Amino acid sequence: MTPSLTPAPAARATMWSPLAYHVFRAVWIASLASNVGTWMQNVAGVWLVTTLTTSALLVALMQTATSLPAFLLSLPGGALADLADRRKLLLGTQGFMAVVATILGALTLGGQVSAFGVLGFTFLLGMGSALNGPVWQTVTTELVPRPVLPFAITLNGVSNNIARAIGPALGGLVIAYYSPGWVFMLNGVSFLGTFAVIYFWKRDAEESQGPTEHFLGALRAGMRYVHYAPPIHAVLVRVFAFGFGASAMWALLSVVIARKLHLSAGHYGVMLSWLGAGAVAGAFLMGRAGQRISLNQRVLLGVLTFVGTNLSLAFIENTAILGPIMFVSGTAWLMAMTSFSTTVQLNVPKWVQARVVSIYMLLFQAGMSLGSLAWGELADYFSPQVALCVAAGWMAASVLLAVPYPLQAADNLNLDPAEPWLDPPVADGPADLDDGPVVVMITYSIEPADWAAFQPVANRLSRLRLRDGALRAGVFADLADPSRITEFFYVATWGEHLRQHHRFTRDDQVVEDQVRQFHRGPEPPHVAHFLAFPTAINVPVEVAAPYPNVELTH
Repeated sequence: MTPSLTPAPAARATMWSPLAYHVFRAVWIASLASNVGTWMQNVAGVWLVTTLTTSALLVALMQTATSLPAFLLSLPGGALADLADRRKLLLGTQGFMAVVATILGALTLGGQVSAFGVLGFTFLLGMGSALNGPVWQTVTTELVPRPVLPFAITLNGVSNNIARAIGPALGGLVIAYYSPGWVFMLNGVSFLGTFAVIYFWKRDAEESQGPTEHFLGALRAGMRYVHYAPPIHAVLVRVFAFGFGASAMWALLSVVIARKLHLSAGHYGVMLSWLGAGAVAGAFLMGRAGQRISLNQRVLLGVLTFVGTNLSLAFIENTAILGPIMFVSGTAWLMAMTSFSTTVQLNVPKWVQARVVSIYMLLFQAGMSLGSLAWGELADYFSPQVALCVAAGWMAASVLLAVPYPLQAADNLNLDPAEPWLDPPVADGPADLDDGPVVVMITYSIEPADWAAFQPVANRLSRLRLRDGALRAGVFADLADPSRITEFFYVATWGEHLRQHHRFTRDDQVVEDQVRQFHRGPEPPHVAHFLAFPTAINVPVEVAAPYPNVELTH
C-alpha cells in the first residue's frame, strides 16, 4: 500500500477526516493494539516492582526507567529519522521491543526476575521507544495533508488514551488471575500488528534535497535550528515544566493505591482506565470546541487541572471521588500534550522535523524523569502526601510561564520548500563538498531614509540564515557609500551551503522578498560566494593556482 493523499477531506476538516486516508487508518489501528499492550506492560511492570520491594523510590524509578532512555537517545533517534529510511527504522524498533518484552515475560514466568531486573528491561523497552518516537510522530505528516494534521495528531493521542482506558484494566485482570509474566508476553505479541502494517507500507521514495548530511552534522543542524526558532523555545520550556509537575501523579499513583488506600492491582488499573477514558472524552471535546479555545488556553486548563489532581491524590481517600478526578485529569493531559505536539509539528519544515520533535521529546521526558526522581525522593524522605503537595505548588507556579513563553499557532505558515536556489557557477568546476568555509555576500542599494524599516526585516532574514545552517550572519554598511548595504553569512562547508539551498521554505521566501523590496537600482542585488583560500605553506604556484581565489557569482 502507498500513503495516498487522494481522498479529499471535507471543506472543514473534522476529527474523523484523517481516517479517510487508508494508510493512516491502518497504522492507527495497529498502533492502538500496540498501545494497549504497552499500557498493560506499564501496569504489570509497576505493580510487579511494587510487590518485589518496599522502596517508594524504586517504584518511582519505573517512570525514570521509561523516560531516561528518551533523554539519552531522542537526539540520535531524531537525526536517524531524518537521515535514514523511516520505514526500515520503524521495523527495527518494533522488532527490538517485541523481543525485549518476550524475554522479560519468559523470565518472570520462570520466577527469575527481581525489581532491578524489571527496571533494566523497562529501560531497554524505553530505548526502543526513544528511537521509535521521533520517526513515529513525524511519519504522520507523510500520511495526511497539512490541514488535517492537527486532527491526526489528536487521533494519535486518542489511540494512546483508548489504550490507557483498556490496557490497565486488561493488565490488572491478567495479573489478578494469572501473572505479570503473561502481560509481558502479550505485549511482545502486540508489536506484531504494527510490524506487519509498516512492512507492507510501500513508502514513496523521497527525492534527494541537496548533498547527504553526515550524522554529527545532522545533529548540529537540528540543535542550531531550535536555537534560532523562538516558537519552539516556548514549547520546550512549557513542556518541561508540565512534565516535571505532572510526573508526580504517574510516579506515585500506584504508591497511593497500594500503601495509602491498601487496594489491589485491579483498583490501580481502574484508576488508569479513568484517566484513559477522560483523555478520549477530551479528544471529542477538542473536536467540538477546539476552534474556540486557543493553544495557550488549553495548556492553562491542563496545568490548573493537574494542580487539583496532585492535591486530590494527597488528601482524598474515597475511590468513588478519585475516579472522576482521574477522568478530568485524563482530559487535561490530552489537551495539554496535543497542544504541545501540534505546535511543534506545525512550526517545523519537513527537512528537520524529526530532529526538532526529538528535542521536544527529550525535554518532556527529562521533565518526567527528573520529576519522578524528585517526587520519589520526597515521598521516601517525608511522605507521598508531601511530595504531591509540592508538585501541585510547582504546577501552580508554572502558570506564569505563559507570559514570557506563549505558544504560537502556525495556521498561516507555509513550510513547503521554496523554489531551490540555483547552484552558483564555479570558475574551475564544482567545488568539493567538504571545502570551506564559505562566505556569501549579497549587496543591496538601500536609501538611507529606508534604513529604519529595512533593519528589522534584514535581521529577521539573518536569523533564518543562522537557523538553516550559517555559523555567522549580519548586515554591514559601506562607509564610503552609505546606500551600499551588504548582507553576509558564513557557512562551514560548501556542501552545507548547498543544503541551505533546499532548506528555505515559502514562508522564508516572503521575508527575503520583503528585504529585496528595499533594493533600489536597475540591477538585482549582487550575490557573491567566497571559498576559503588553501592554507598550505610552500605550495608550488602551479598547484595552488587552480583553487578559486576569485568571487563566484550567480
